[in-house]
Amino acid sequence: MAKSTRKIIVTCAITGSVHTPTMSEHLPVTPSQIVESAVQAAEAGAAILHLHARDPKDGRPSGDPAVYRQICPILAEKVDAIINITTGGSTHMRIEERLAYPMAAKPEMCSLNMGSMNFSIHPVAERIATWLYPWEKEKVEGMKDVVFRNTFADIEFILLTLGDAGTRFELECYDVGQLYNLAYFVDRGLIKPPLFIQAIFGILGGIGPDPENLFVMRSTADRLFGREGYQLSILGAGRHQMSLLTAGAIMGANVRVGLEDNLYLNAGVKATSNAEMVRKIRRILEELNFEIATPAEARQMLQLKGSQNLAFA
Repeated sequence: MAKSTRKIIVTCAITGSVHTPTMSEHLPVTPSQIVESAVQAAEAGAAILHLHARDPKDGRPSGDPAVYRQICPILAEKVDAIINITTGGSTHMRIEERLAYPMAAKPEMCSLNMGSMNFSIHPVAERIATWLYPWEKEKVEGMKDVVFRNTFADIEFILLTLGDAGTRFELECYDVGQLYNLAYFVDRGLIKPPLFIQAIFGILGGIGPDPENLFVMRSTADRLFGREGYQLSILGAGRHQMSLLTAGAIMGANVRVGLEDNLYLNAGVKATSNAEMVRKIRRILEELNFEIATPAEARQMLQLKGSQNLAFA
């Protein structure tokens, strides 16, 4: 009997903390903009909504629970999609700031960077002459001298704090070594299958966007966790997004799109919404005879605790 068509989970990263308002007028900044953009992405087919918060006054990254409370409870009432809250926050945030809302909300899913790293887009600053807000230039140029910190102690703290509440994780791996970091925590029993590994390509400081690296990350994960022990998802930064996601899907992976990762729908053409990106990858995948997983199917695939066990406040 022929196998049924494979379901692919589409994650949409709505705003992030790296891109700034100057870089795109379509970047959602205020709580209402983030909610509206996330709802549209869910309606377009995203099963998981990856969320950051921003200061509504000037768009800078924010870990303030008061801002998240203007996003998550409202969004949860409007969509059935999985709400995935960052624990990465921003490179300038202390871990206490990054975890302030996740610790209170204890969501179905949070992102978790699997190591410290140089993470930078500082070359972009050389192409921007005028900034909307003073903080943008300082932040982007300053990234070349900032390390994103997530030590073994930090990761352990996050796992023990949120894992005990039933939160599962989008395990963000920016290079091969971070897969081995993940294996260390799996071996200790602090992370249990099924794993949801977000392999990230094309960030300065991480593994490059060469298509061959898809096989490197996939084969390494197979050796460490066994093909049945994890779900792989592909994140291609910037212009590499759609091509790497398409290749990854053919290799058996899920996909992530969104304005956090890429501001352009096509070469030189800015995406006007997150939903545009979801619709584009959905069209590509469906033309390749894949099916898009619903939120309910994604919850089952990832063994999440379910939205009925949440109480966003």
